[in-house]
Amino acid sequence: MSSDAPSSVIVVGGGQAGLAAAHVARTLGLEPLVLEAADRPAGSWPHYYDSLTLFSPARRSALPGLPFPGDPDGYPARDEVVTYLGDYASRLDADIRTGRRVERVTAGPGGLDVLTTGGERFAAPMVVAATGAFTRPHHPRPPGLATFTGRVLHSAGYRSPKGFEGRRVVIVGGGNSAVQIGVELAAVARVTLATRRPLRFVAQKVLGRDMHLWLAWTGLDSAGWARPLLTGGKGTPVFDTGAYRARIATGAPDRRPMFTRLDGDHVVWSDGTRERVDVVLLATGYRPGVDYLGGLGALDDAGRPLHRGGVSTVHPGLGYVGLEWQRSFASATLRGVGADARHVLTRLLGRARAR
Repeated sequence: MSSDAPSSVIVVGGGQAGLAAAHVARTLGLEPLVLEAADRPAGSWPHYYDSLTLFSPARRSALPGLPFPGDPDGYPARDEVVTYLGDYASRLDADIRTGRRVERVTAGPGGLDVLTTGGERFAAPMVVAATGAFTRPHHPRPPGLATFTGRVLHSAGYRSPKGFEGRRVVIVGGGNSAVQIGVELAAVARVTLATRRPLRFVAQKVLGRDMHLWLAWTGLDSAGWARPLLTGGKGTPVFDTGAYRARIATGAPDRRPMFTRLDGDHVVWSDGTRERVDVVLLATGYRPGVDYLGGLGALDDAGRPLHRGGVSTVHPGLGYVGLEWQRSFASATLRGVGADARHVLTRLLGRARAR
């Protein structure tokens, strides 16, 4: 089945990255076609755990062209973000087609051809892969995982503390989601955060202002060179008002060095002690969900996009929006995808005009 008239740019994914890319495309005079696999343009947000809240304030959590509603200094909840994305999509002057999962992107005579699982084919001189960094949960395999008789799940499958009452839970990971979930679960279960490094807390507010405002004012939020400074080579910091640190100090949850292995229904800690565990929850992040680009040779052996600042180093018409650290600390966030989309689409247009 062939599509109708070719679009000037096809955006794969209708979450925050795809919607921002479509908005920027219109401001550049392009005609974007957005292909979204789900039944609504909201990306991964409807599937996150129920209590998720942003760790940046509403005034710093908006896509280009539409402020986030409500208290500008408040921290929006998951469902507020879903509503906001739906409102944003309804205001876009773009062709957004839901229920279209992209199966494959290949080189074609006019640039790039896009095939959906439903058999539809679309063509455009440019394609923006905006399926982001949160579509493919990363499932590491700690030693002994195959022998573990308890429950194993990724944070992508966690919704609420219901069903965890009285359980012994070990959470693998020390980022914002791991800590948020750990503190929530510790109200009903005995919880440990197992990490390779000590948790790295960063004050949520400094001198009464949210840290993200300081990052914006100093330019660190959007500066690619700031990565070593912001991470210290020790991973993503956990933004904290002090409440998380206080809870962990009480041991609910506690933090321990990463266990050495799993064995049956036990975990073996680094000091050699063994403990029965009911649940291992992997808060181990995600990997880019861009398998549909494999036929272009656009991915490395680990399935990671080959790009520079979101612009493909393999195909002149291919770009990315929404990858973690694509250009900066803010790249995979609501506040950062607009700037990255403009960077990428401007360069793709320049390449097209030069051909």
